[in-house]
Amino acid sequence: MSLEQAPDEVKLAVDLIMLLEQNALPTQTVLAALEIVRQDFLRKQALQASE
Repeated sequence: MSLEQAPDEVKLAVDLIMLLEQNALPTQTVLAALEIVRQDFLRKQALQASE
């Protein structure tokens, strides 16, 4: 399967990986930042579900 035909979440993951690798950040920093982002989106999801 080509990237063009991949699901949106795969395309986004590839874009994020490229962005993070280009910035040459330490792995632990990236993982910590991703956890912050994950928690933020989970909070937003919960708020949307309660509306």
